[in-house]
Amino acid sequence: MIRLSNVSWRRERKANAPVLSNLSFSVPQGGFRWLLGPSGAGKTSLLSLLHVENLPSDGTLCLLDKDVTAQTPRSVLVRLRQRIGMVHQNFRLMPGLSVADNVALPLRLQYRPEDEITDEVQAILKWVGLGDRLDARASRLSGGEQQRTAIARAIVHRPGLILADEPTNALEEPQAHKLLDMFSELSSMGTTVIVATHNEALVRRLPRPALVLERGRLVQDGT
Repeated sequence: MIRLSNVSWRRERKANAPVLSNLSFSVPQGGFRWLLGPSGAGKTSLLSLLHVENLPSDGTLCLLDKDVTAQTPRSVLVRLRQRIGMVHQNFRLMPGLSVADNVALPLRLQYRPEDEITDEVQAILKWVGLGDRLDARASRLSGGEQQRTAIARAIVHRPGLILADEPTNALEEPQAHKLLDMFSELSSMGTTVIVATHNEALVRRLPRPALVLERGRLVQDGT
């Protein structure tokens, strides 16, 4: 599902010091990995690589049976990204759209029939506890509701890989525990899940292998 071999990433010029250095690890299908490390360690940068928002400067990256390099055609990257669910720290919702329309975006990009989209969106929003908020504008939601909408959007198209960057920051403890149970259930069903967090209580609640970064280097590889 995921394999990195000596992967490094620099922001711009080749001469720049790498943000991520010589990362090598693999995660099987259905694997759950915590992504840990202090602020500035490179967690968000690694998630951006795995979401193919950025491409490796050096090394080999394989995602969902596809090799990803700086030469990979944009069309291939777009199709690959459609198979990945991403939960960003800042949600990245469309504020003028309803909750239902925000969640429907990945399905519409796949040109799914509208009646099928409606059924899928209603089901996933009920699952995350927002079944009564379908028509609410995203701009009118609380922080926790925005977070759950972003999570529903990330998983509605049943991706093979889910990446979550501090997904519980805006959630109260019961909601955070429910989200963790959702990720665990998805993992048991064959979806690969990587969750970046600073929340040590969550990590203790769900003991799973961890990828630990320090200053852009991997100091624990999750085995």
